Amino acid sequence: MTRLTKGAGTAVVAALALAMIPQLVHAQDDKSNAVKGGIQVSGWKGKVDDKEAKAGLTVDSAKFITMGPGLHATTGPATTYWNPTMVGKGDYVVKATFTEREYMGLNSHPHPYGVVIAGNDMGTDNNSYLYCAAYGNGNFIVRGFGPTPFQMNGPRGGANDAVHKAEAKGKPVTQEVALQVKGDKVSCIINGTEVASYSKAELVTAGKLKSTDGAVGFRMAHNTDAHIAGFSLGKP
Repeated sequence: MTRLTKGAGTAVVAALALAMIPQLVHAQDDKSNAVKGGIQVSGWKGKVDDKEAKAGLTVDSAKFITMGPGLHATTGPATTYWNPTMVGKGDYVVKATFTEREYMGLNSHPHPYGVVIAGNDMGTDNNSYLYCAAYGNGNFIVRGFGPTPFQMNGPRGGANDAVHKAEAKGKPVTQEVALQVKGDKVSCIINGTEVASYSKAELVTAGKLKSTDGAVGFRMAHNTDAHIAGFSLGKP
């Protein structure tokens, strides 16, 4: 067992404290900055997270528009968007390609974006849904609401080589994100690779999903800007 001298131990503690400073700064400064615009895409709905609503922010504090053949979202508060006419049932897959034209352009650290499935009671305080989202640093998360938040791959998510990494802050990065329901299995697929999967029994249970059937859409973390191309609902 290695023993540290008093001086060495003090140096290690100091180094750890310095390493934590960026995280503390992020925690203190990581507030949502309102963006004007609201939802400008016909047929789509949105809901901000409860903590955002308590801070006085709404879907009008983010901007969701059509852009070219695709969609574009700029937040603001963390927001979930869905189209009530698009409902996944049985076996299905939802996918979209997200492009941050300027990685971390609106924030000081990576924020995620991805697709949503299994939406029930959407827009209410009793909503439930699942989402898989990618970060431009190679990480991803699988989370949901049921109606309180729940985590499927830990509080900080995980890394996978399939998730693309931006070259640097301000550089573009693109991710194709999909959630697939097939048989008893729900899979998160990023850039063509399954990065996580769960049984329906793990997801459809108290405090999580009401069903894997439900509305589909996408989710944007706060202070994030991305173009969404090829959003679709189909069969696996």
